[in-house]
Amino acid sequence: MRKSSGWIVSWYAGVFLDDALEKKFPKAPKELIHQWFFPQQTLTLVEETGELRRYHIHESLFQKALYIAVHKAGIPKRVTAHTFRHSYATHLLQANYDIRTIQTKLGHSSLKTTMIYTHCVPVRTVKEAVSPLDF
Repeated sequence: MRKSSGWIVSWYAGVFLDDALEKKFPKAPKELIHQWFFPQQTLTLVEETGELRRYHIHESLFQKALYIAVHKAGIPKRVTAHTFRHSYATHLLQANYDIRTIQTKLGHSSLKTTMIYTHCVPVRTVKEAVSPLDF
């Protein structure tokens, strides 16, 4: 612990999580699985506890970095963060993943929402099941 402008500040206390999750799992903010994939560079002081915690970066910073990367790569099409989600679903479809599996991975509650991704994948005829009685 160190003293910082009148506050007792403990070292990094983890990430900000939903209150209900943190009440149920008090050690979760420091566990690797809960760390942000794109963390904010600075830590935020929680005045009530004196802890330093980290938020994820704001989506506008991610979008700006993505725009710069797309521009540097010379990609003429518009690319957004949602483009990656769409590509992920399309690649799963092309790899013949079951549409229900893709629905689960994308977190869609309705299969109709997931079916939107099928318009960009050419239909492949899967072999029909053969009955053992057919010769």
